Parts: sequence; C-alpha cells; structure tokens
Amino acid sequence: MKLLHIDASSLGQHSVSRALTAAVVAQITRENPTSSVTYRDLTAQPLPHWAPVVDAESEAAKLGEAVMDEFLAADVVVIGAPMYNFSIPSQLKAWIDRIAVAGKTFSYGASGPQGLVAGKRLIIVSSRGGVYSAGPAAGMDFQETYLRTLFGFLGVTDVEFIRAEGVNISAEHKTNAVASAHATIGQLAGKAA
Repeated sequence: MKLLHIDASSLGQHSVSRALTAAVVAQITRENPTSSVTYRDLTAQPLPHWAPVVDAESEAAKLGEAVMDEFLAADVVVIGAPMYNFSIPSQLKAWIDRIAVAGKTFSYGASGPQGLVAGKRLIIVSSRGGVYSAGPAAGMDFQETYLRTLFGFLGVTDVEFIRAEGVNISAEHKTNAVASAHATIGQLAGKAA
C-alpha cells in the first residue's frame, strides 16, 4: 500500500494537525507494515502558487508533475488541514491546484464533469480554534465543505474527517478535543485501505 502524508500547518511543533496526522500514519502503518509512505511538508517546502506553465521542461512543470504523480500513486492520502480564517491554508490550496487538473483528475463530458480518481481513501485531519461543526458558527465552515466538495469532484468518495475542534477555547477544551481525535484515529483499525 502507498500512503501520501501531507502537512500544511505553519505552527511546527505546536501544530495540532501535524501531531494528529503523524498518529494517523502511525496507526495505518502499524496495520500495514509493508506500506510505503511519501511525506510532503507544504510549509517547509512550499509550492509556488499556481500559474500557467508554458515550458514543460521548467522547474515549475516538473514540480507539478511530481506532486500529481505522488497523489495518483497513493492508495491512501492523509492530509493535515488546519482551519485558517474559515478555510484552508494557502499552502494547501497551492497543492490542490497541482492535483485538480482537467484530463488528469477530472474531465468534462456531455453529461458534465466526471472525477477520474476512484478507489482512493482520503483521511483529512481538521483542526479548528473554534467550534464549526454545529451551532452558530456552522455556516462559517468553508474548510471541510470545500475539501469534501473538491475531492468529490475529483472522484474520491472514501473521505473521512478526524476533527480536533475548539482547540483555542481553553486548555481543557483543547485536551478533550485532541483526546477525541485520538479516539477516532483508534477506530481506523481494521478498515481496509
């Protein structure tokens, strides 16, 4: 099994999403010891924001091709997606812009758009300072709704969210949110890749 691990948080060792994606990858590789893991840290090695590539031999074209190849080769993709200002970090958006490519991961036909990426499992670790899954702030969640819609558009139907929510409300709330996320990670056991 090939696993692609993506981190996008700018908080380094203080990042909730980074710690949780590491726990997800550890859980999956324990269950599948022959797995190969490709890791991409979008903060340590940021991708330039998307621009049309006119030279197929340019560094930008080669980087885009490498990112696409990693995504297409993976059976399981684990993404750390912290909420920044109700959405995702710009460095994660730059990665998405490299994998959402007509003719590669989706196409347009007579019956409309069709996703070309099937059979892939996607696990998204969502960390949030506030509570956006329910209550008065639910309408401000452009993070999980965007990611679910985008990957659904590409044809990925096996999408799971592991959420640590309200981590900036209080120290106790953060502890409980992280513990809840770890409990969800523990439930990944036994699921087929």
